[in-house]
Amino acid sequence: MYTISLPLIFTRLTQSKNKMQNNWAAFKALCPAAKAKQKVDMKTNQLVIVRHGESEWNKLNLFCGWHDADLSEQGAKDAVNISAAALRESNLKFDIAYSSALTRAKQSLSIILKEMNICDLEIVSDWHLNERHYGNLTGYNKRDMADKYGEQQVQTWRRKYDVLPPPLTPDNPYYDLIRNNPSFKNIPAKEFPETESLKVLMQRVIPYFENVILKQVLAGKRVLIVAHGTVARALIKHIDNISDENISTVNVPNSIPCVFEFNMETGEKVGKTTFLADENFLNQQIQKTASIGESNK
Repeated sequence: MYTISLPLIFTRLTQSKNKMQNNWAAFKALCPAAKAKQKVDMKTNQLVIVRHGESEWNKLNLFCGWHDADLSEQGAKDAVNISAAALRESNLKFDIAYSSALTRAKQSLSIILKEMNICDLEIVSDWHLNERHYGNLTGYNKRDMADKYGEQQVQTWRRKYDVLPPPLTPDNPYYDLIRNNPSFKNIPAKEFPETESLKVLMQRVIPYFENVILKQVLAGKRVLIVAHGTVARALIKHIDNISDENISTVNVPNSIPCVFEFNMETGEKVGKTTFLADENFLNQQIQKTASIGESNK
């Protein structure tokens, strides 16, 4: 008679179960049908980010940052004809919307929601989503600065990950307007910037995104963010894991919605980052954003 102890039986049963599980995992990794079922079973949710429409200072080609410029007439039209139109065409709905504390973002959001006939969702405006602070470049024309300091230096200030513009000083014409903006009254004094690089901006944007916004997305809330170019670049860098070097080549145009999709269980991004625009129009607007632009003299 062949005998076997109970512990050995359980050990072999466990080994057999583990082998079956490993074989099934391998099968799922190779079998298209199993992979497709896995994708169907996955619960996902989308996040939409929109850079505000053209501001009055965008139109004048000025470094804006924390200066509270209004939307231009064209910017208001683009919020209707580009932003809202693309969101409506994609049948996107929202439960909550976030904007920065700056007027151009809040105006863009208001126009988009009105055009989409959305009037009953929660709206949060928070300074953590403010545009990057451009320091003492604030108020100066980009082309004039390029003529003075060279195009390479201006593009370094604009796009490099960890390069700070000169800090804002009291003799800057916009110093008092920025420091005394009522929308900024709740910002702790030690956190009120005088200048920011993309790296510094990410130190306020990413914790807010992770601790507030992403939690809403993973809980099933349909979230819209209307903010700024550098904020969008910060989120794209973080979500898509773009290197410090390569982020300098990323430009986010005004008004065109950008869509991310997340696995609600793991928090991982699913698929590609998508801009809701015709490819030719998108590339045209990206080139416009990347350009230093013209002088107003």
